[in-house]
Amino acid sequence: MNTEGYSLPDIEGTIFALESIIPSLPRFGRRRAYYLISLWKWRFYHYIQSGSKEQLDKSVLYLVEAQLLSVKPTATSILLFPVLVKVLFRRLVKFKQPDDVESCVKYLRYLRNQRCQLEVSVGIPHEHVTLYLVRALDIRVELNICDIKEDIREMTILCRELLNSDIPGSALESHLLTLPKAFYKIVPNMLPVKEVVDPLIECFREANVRLPYSYHLSYSLAHFLAHRFDENGSIIDSEEAITILKKILTFPSDLPQDRRSRLQDAALAGIAHISCGRFYLYHMPEYLEEATFHLRAYLNSASRDDLLRPLFSQSLVDFEEHRAVEFGVKEGGYRDPDIYKLPCLPSLAASITDPNSSISNEQWNQHLRALDSMRHTDDIAEIEEAIKYCRLVLASIHCVPSLEHRDHASLYAVLGSLLFKAFNRTGRLNCIDESIAVYRDGLKTYGISLAGSNALPLGALLSLRTRIFLHRREEDVEEVVQLLATLTSDDTRSGGSLRFRVSYGWAIMAHQFGHPSVTDAYENVFKVMQDTLSYAPTLESQHHRLVSMREGFQDVPLCYASYQIEKGQPIKAIETLERGRALLWSEMRDFRTSTDQLRAVDPTLAAEFEAINRDLEQVTMSMAPRGNMETDSWKTDPFGHLVAKQRQFLNDRNKLISRIRALPNFDNFLEPPSFDVLRSAALQGPVIIINHCEWRCDLLFLFRDSLSLITTTDDFYSRAIELGDRLVNARKHNRLESKKYERALRSVLQSLYELVGKPVIEVLREMKIPEQSRVWWCPTSVFCHLPLHAMGPIPSDDGVTRYFSDIYIPSYTPSLSALIASRKPQAEGQTFQKPSILLVAQPESLKHAIPEIWTIQRLTTTVTSLISRNATSSSVVECLKHHQFSHFVCHGNLEEGNPFNASFKLSGGRQLTLLEIVRSQLPTAEFAFLSACHTAELTEKSIPGEALHLTAAMQYCGFRSVVGTMWAMADQDGQYLAEDFYKSILLSNEPGVPYYERSARALRDAVKNLRSKKASLERWVNYVHYGA
Repeated sequence: MNTEGYSLPDIEGTIFALESIIPSLPRFGRRRAYYLISLWKWRFYHYIQSGSKEQLDKSVLYLVEAQLLSVKPTATSILLFPVLVKVLFRRLVKFKQPDDVESCVKYLRYLRNQRCQLEVSVGIPHEHVTLYLVRALDIRVELNICDIKEDIREMTILCRELLNSDIPGSALESHLLTLPKAFYKIVPNMLPVKEVVDPLIECFREANVRLPYSYHLSYSLAHFLAHRFDENGSIIDSEEAITILKKILTFPSDLPQDRRSRLQDAALAGIAHISCGRFYLYHMPEYLEEATFHLRAYLNSASRDDLLRPLFSQSLVDFEEHRAVEFGVKEGGYRDPDIYKLPCLPSLAASITDPNSSISNEQWNQHLRALDSMRHTDDIAEIEEAIKYCRLVLASIHCVPSLEHRDHASLYAVLGSLLFKAFNRTGRLNCIDESIAVYRDGLKTYGISLAGSNALPLGALLSLRTRIFLHRREEDVEEVVQLLATLTSDDTRSGGSLRFRVSYGWAIMAHQFGHPSVTDAYENVFKVMQDTLSYAPTLESQHHRLVSMREGFQDVPLCYASYQIEKGQPIKAIETLERGRALLWSEMRDFRTSTDQLRAVDPTLAAEFEAINRDLEQVTMSMAPRGNMETDSWKTDPFGHLVAKQRQFLNDRNKLISRIRALPNFDNFLEPPSFDVLRSAALQGPVIIINHCEWRCDLLFLFRDSLSLITTTDDFYSRAIELGDRLVNARKHNRLESKKYERALRSVLQSLYELVGKPVIEVLREMKIPEQSRVWWCPTSVFCHLPLHAMGPIPSDDGVTRYFSDIYIPSYTPSLSALIASRKPQAEGQTFQKPSILLVAQPESLKHAIPEIWTIQRLTTTVTSLISRNATSSSVVECLKHHQFSHFVCHGNLEEGNPFNASFKLSGGRQLTLLEIVRSQLPTAEFAFLSACHTAELTEKSIPGEALHLTAAMQYCGFRSVVGTMWAMADQDGQYLAEDFYKSILLSNEPGVPYYERSARALRDAVKNLRSKKASLERWVNYVHYGA
């Protein structure tokens, strides 16, 4: 209304005059209605100029009375009602009175039903009424005076109707944006929102089609999708949300730079938040890489005073530490000093004064950061102060307008952890009891899962296990086992080392306390083991994971096998030990599994499987990228890209395996071998498996047609560890040719005979195994480091000094499967002709190498020589493909903690690494003699059962038999050993026996000759034979 030209005194005078007339007018009649309408207008004029609510209220009263006087529907009454609704709506927007909300909603709904009459008689567009109703419902949600979800549903329907109208974009956008604001009213009350958020998503998808470059509408759609992802874990929703947020960053805009920057930072923060959520929920490596990248992108863009910066900074620190733990990736090292600037607890506690007052997101972030910082304190006074503070914050969670589910749960986890710390510092039993009670409350409220806030169940496990060792309550044991079992069953939303550790914890706890779930627990942890290993993309990073979890990976097969033996199941124990050893070699061997039978049934499927195996093998054998990990593209850094490729290949391969297993007679494709398959390892001689486990130790004898078992003495476990330590310490602190080392080695061999050799020989004799027969050792644990082949001396009646290798011809195998594979016939058929030999030599730094080279070159067979500069890594690998035998005369290098960098030293400082050998495929390879140092040695940081050394690598890439060394060799022995060895192989009369199968006897005989030349003990014990 235009009130120009009228002063307040003029308006008040007019009102006074009109109100003086009203009492004299009849109660009913058109004249009274006319004056009431005039009074309404002038009171409204007054309100517009003065802003007085009293004037607006009286204006409404006059208008209501005028409307009531218009009993019959006249033009005036038809016009008055919409005007009344408009005035009420204006009062509602200004003063937000609950009565006005209800009246406006009711009247506007009525007007929407009078669509034709309004548009024809009054000229009020239907869409305008809809806009008013959306706003009225928005205010009703804001005042929280009705069913919020019902109002939001109605608002959503109205907005979708408006999207199909001609309403201008600006008005449409402003009314659509009432929906996200209304939605926030549901979230803090933790109301179920699925029936609300689904229509909202559909509505805002339509809105983004109508207004494709609206920052706010796009961001709102992404927010709704992210919320639904938080609710149901849908990766599709998270992908759509991230795609929308990335698109926002490319929107054209004429906005001021500072505002555009804020909107873009909000989009980056949204992407980072969703990426973090995906990793928290699923713990998959590709999500870890994405989250790390997007956190970096956000932090590189956001201002220093951004409210989310401290939390995201801490998340990036945590994720980079997680990368280092899981993959050994140490690049990055993000540190933001601001995340350590925390206010003191008393000042924060004082900020929570009114339990019903709202807490801002900024304040809440400060509370979370302060509580998180208390993880590192050990001061009991600070711990107790933090406990009081945490209880106060926990009582105030309902005051936070947009607190996430995992933040709720983290408070219980923090309080439980603080109480546990208090117990550790004071020994007060009530603290551990309170800690368990808090964890139970949190788990009851937020559920049991490794996804999201896993600090709750993990903290509960720690507190409960502590109380078990204090009181050994059966109910606590049962609760822990059930909690562990529940966590491990959550296999769709967990991964990585955490899931393995929980599974391992279940198995050990059940085993220790004789719980009925022992078998289920061990079977579960075996299922998890390979998934945990393939969590990392490369052999190098997989080995890092093995080492970081070595206790579990090393112990699980040994402990499970010991349990099965105790239950009278030695056959299952052998299957278990095979499943749990040489995991990396088994994984790589599976990549090269034969598809001949599959090709005969389905050539296309066989070709697809071969192709995906090649792709996966290439990624797995690649080196993890080093150096700068930053990137400016929307792709992750090089290591993250490697993770993504590996995960995609793994998923594709698993789908192919499922298709193959669906074929007739292929249901066991790539399943672990059964005992019926494994027993074939003993076709040419017994295999002795030593299970060295803290629960019990056993010697398992696998014969061609039978299986025997020796249960060892109670001190077997500790005596074996002492022998291993004695040998390692002697090598570490003494020169190999020193008298001290000689004495230590002699005592180890003697004790080893008493511990293992004597009972083994007794069983072999009882089983009528003739002397000079082949025998294979398949050791575990510490026995992988001990020279079982040289145990002795063995007491004899004739006074002749004999060792185990004098009575039987010993070989080693890292697994039964490796031994079986070494005997498989070649694709082109077995040949019994003299083998061609590739000689690889680096004589420059080896004083006695030349005589050994001459010895090989004079052999009565074809010899190809790659010496000095001619021996490059590429030329060696290429020539290996065309020779049956290979002989290396060079230095062997061993790198502590990184077995894939073990190498042969070539000319000019070049190296032929274990990884390069593994990458090779050598179809004609039969035998390799590694006359170099450390070629069969395991470092202290290696997992014994994995057999990650050069000898095993040669076996993996095709060589059926390999001679290696357990430590540094004396190069003067090479000439004599080689001469006797090859004379024995090439001149022996063994028709029908492949030359490579003669290598074990030849090595034994050559070593005996070396002993006869008075070589020191460590020089001849050094040589070992692997394979067929």
